[in-house]
Amino acid sequence: MKKNKTNGLQKRLERQYFFLVIPGFVIFSVGIIIPTILAFRYSLTSWNGLTVDKPFVGLENYINLFHDTNFLQSWWFTIKFTIGNTIIQNVFALLFAVALDSGIKAQKIYRTVFFIPCLISSVIVGFIWLKMYSNVLPEINELLGTNINFLLFGSGETVLSGLLIANNWQWIGYWMLIYLAGLQSIPAELYEAAKVDGAGSISRFFNITIPMLAPSITICVVGITTGSLKVYDLLVSSTGGGPGRSSTSVILQIYNTAIGSRQFGYGSAMSVTLVFALLLVALIQVKTLKSREVQQ
Repeated sequence: MKKNKTNGLQKRLERQYFFLVIPGFVIFSVGIIIPTILAFRYSLTSWNGLTVDKPFVGLENYINLFHDTNFLQSWWFTIKFTIGNTIIQNVFALLFAVALDSGIKAQKIYRTVFFIPCLISSVIVGFIWLKMYSNVLPEINELLGTNINFLLFGSGETVLSGLLIANNWQWIGYWMLIYLAGLQSIPAELYEAAKVDGAGSISRFFNITIPMLAPSITICVVGITTGSLKVYDLLVSSTGGGPGRSSTSVILQIYNTAIGSRQFGYGSAMSVTLVFALLLVALIQVKTLKSREVQQ
């Protein structure tokens, strides 16, 4: 009798869990799964996004992508932007987290100051740094009598550096908090035992801190990489993909192709390749970094 009651309770709980999952599943399906399926379907056509007819062209759009210099150039910029962001944000976020975890005064104030920029919309961040580079910093140049080139958005050679500064200014504080939470979860006994054994601060950092932060590193690396591959709004409000096409990301190229040039089928093929690349990169990173966590 008791076993029947337990089974009945378990079934009721399972039904409740099922109904709790349904809203999220519906939203995920409508927002992600269905659009992805439709994008793949449209990528096999030469549809312009307006007409009823959707001429089927098979894999022609995907073949053309490998010969599209604009698309390949947008990928090259996106890759450079992603690599720069992943390295800079992880290094500085970890260093700032270690500094805040060292017991310095006014720790809460510093945490707030570092975190505030990530609460600002990326569109606003783009406008802020556009004004900084074009108006504020050149005026400081004049006041100090220096001749530093702050017009980073005005040249194809410096636009990537300008965008990296803006993006890292916005997001380093966010990833810093994740590292800080990981640092504060490391047992103090490990450091005390290492001190007793004569380990220095550098040795403790690489042999205790880094291994124990493996889960946080996984979250930050995957999050920064996938986020950088999808950069769009920062570019729209700051450089518009210029000068020329030197800061056109993949998503901006997709938008310009599908909406601007009315090549909806071709743009859908671009978006499918981006989704595939995101999934592939995320899977490789998670598998690699998770294996390190298991080993530790």
